[in-house]
Amino acid sequence: QLQLVESGGGLVQPGGSLRLSCAASGFTLDYYAIGWFRQGPGKEREGVSCISSSGASTVYADSVKGRFTTSRDNARNTVYLQMNSLKPEDTAVYYCAAALYKYCSGYLIPKREYNYWGQGTQVTVSS
Repeated sequence: QLQLVESGGGLVQPGGSLRLSCAASGFTLDYYAIGWFRQGPGKEREGVSCISSSGASTVYADSVKGRFTTSRDNARNTVYLQMNSLKPEDTAVYYCAAALYKYCSGYLIPKREYNYWGQGTQVTVSS
């Protein structure tokens, strides 16, 4: 069964940090660009970041630039999202997604171009 599984979410105070993981099973991520998305209460799902299949290229939404960093370890078939200086407005369910043979460069890959999605992990930023 092909699936992506996110982990690492939780409750954190403003200014704190979390690291999310996205692990793939049933397929290799070697040829997939990976995107992170989030959906806050009453909001549409929005792109947060993407990383190319090699990890050489990354793109971030303006709202997280300088605070979030995405990376990948293809040997572990896992992608990460390091989130620092978290704000209450970062509260959302975070999803990872995989896009086959897509290149992440200059702009976030549109949602419609992703082939597989994880089930999401809740991140709550609150004092």
